[in-house]
Amino acid sequence: MTIKVLIADDQALVRSGFRLILESRSDLEVVGEAADGEEAIREAERTRPDVVLMDVRMPGLDGVSATARLTAAPNPPKVVILTTYDLEEPLYAALRAGASGFLLKDVRPVDLAEAIRVVAGGDALLAPTATRRLLDRFLVTDVTPAASAGSLERLTGREREVLALLARGASNAEIADRLTVTEATVKTHVSAILRKLEVRDRVQAVVLAYDLGLVRARPSS
Repeated sequence: MTIKVLIADDQALVRSGFRLILESRSDLEVVGEAADGEEAIREAERTRPDVVLMDVRMPGLDGVSATARLTAAPNPPKVVILTTYDLEEPLYAALRAGASGFLLKDVRPVDLAEAIRVVAGGDALLAPTATRRLLDRFLVTDVTPAASAGSLERLTGREREVLALLARGASNAEIADRLTVTEATVKTHVSAILRKLEVRDRVQAVVLAYDLGLVRARPSS
């Protein structure tokens, strides 16, 4: 199955570089490019990509706002935020807007391709150290109007344990080892968590876990 990718970045050289990398993979197809958020939305409507690589800083409509609009549409694409810096508040805003993770622009070609496959397959980019630092620094415990403690009451005790470990950036294998269960069992728990919390992927589940106070961000040092 070919994964369709849209590249949104205001720098033509960046777009060209990513296109060259992705088009060298037989399972990835670049279906369009955009230089700002508005163009990204138009191109996404036209090309129906599976994954959008979205620069966080663009003229006009920025990557965060464009992500929110894309993920609010029916059958939205997965959005991966591109950035030069690994710790800045717009990245967390993008996660809350519906992004499935983020990548630094100096990502290795092999890791870029694999990240797109992971996100297209319904997973999320929660494992990288940079993402863990972002979550630790910016996720807060205040309950938002859209969330309530009742959301967590839908989960079993074991599902809460799994969600708490997810929020700390643990992989399925790490969770399985910690809880002394199989990876298949962890996947079953994760699927149940996403269904019960009515979220699209792991990133959205993690954001909700922090919002509801199931886990807490580490104090600034």
